[in-house]
Amino acid sequence: MAMTGVLRPGHVQIRVMDLDAGVHHYRDVLGLEEMGRDASGRVFLRAWDERDHHSIILRAADRAGMDFFGFKVDSAATLDKLEADLRDWGLKTERIPAGELLETGERVRFEIPSGHLIELYADKTFVGNQLGQVDPKPYSTRFDTGIAPMRFDHALLYGPNVDQVLELFTKVLGFHLAEYVTLPGSDIPGALWLCCSNKAHDIAFVIHPEPGKLHHVSFYMESIDRVFRAGDIMAAHDVKVDIGPTRHGVTRGGTIYAWDPSGNRFETFSGGNSSYPDQPPIRWTWEGLGEGGGLDVVHRKMHETFLTVVT
Repeated sequence: MAMTGVLRPGHVQIRVMDLDAGVHHYRDVLGLEEMGRDASGRVFLRAWDERDHHSIILRAADRAGMDFFGFKVDSAATLDKLEADLRDWGLKTERIPAGELLETGERVRFEIPSGHLIELYADKTFVGNQLGQVDPKPYSTRFDTGIAPMRFDHALLYGPNVDQVLELFTKVLGFHLAEYVTLPGSDIPGALWLCCSNKAHDIAFVIHPEPGKLHHVSFYMESIDRVFRAGDIMAAHDVKVDIGPTRHGVTRGGTIYAWDPSGNRFETFSGGNSSYPDQPPIRWTWEGLGEGGGLDVVHRKMHETFLTVVT
């Protein structure tokens, strides 16, 4: 059951500079299932344990990055209420008609203070998975197709005004703050891990001067063994790796970060802690993020590319 009216991350639209190369990466290497294409050429995909029609949308563009990030809410009534709450908070909202995304109902889109487009929706076609809904099977042929993540899990976004983003997500959208990092020499949060569930996080933000930047899109694996297997598959396909395999202190998740052909960073992630809204958030200092293993438990250091390269 959702802890708020926002259920979970539902989809993300990623810009790729070569659509064929992007489809090969996300479908054949990562192992997502292609679910369809629309008249504009966008490609819709999903992971093997997702039940809704799609979670990843690829759009051909002249620069990499993210167009928008969507959360599914529990009902049309919640969608209406949250739209009103967003307007009361001072944001302009846009209603996007049903069908503009394949198999997806009406969406409410708004730009948050970090410069990212976020949207909410209540309806997307339920298609199930290969395991079935009655007496589900223990095995799917999708398990062995590429890296084969279970689901699209979260994204980390870079932009300004993270203090306002924190207020928006906690006071309007009902998220809670699970962990945060303070800026050097201060108590000011510069990085946020936010939850609408009891996962380690559902979305995260880091302060950055340029608005609207994507750091990574993350895919969830059942175990660290599957993360190691993902590393083997990346090596076999000459996928460039940024960090890993390693484990974070923040969230305690096992991870590999790598790049798609357009330079968008993606993550294969497993494990992670649980977070509930009655628990105070975990605080990390800048020193703890580096030498304390917050970013990289194994090497206990910061990685320049991780901190500076975004799309």
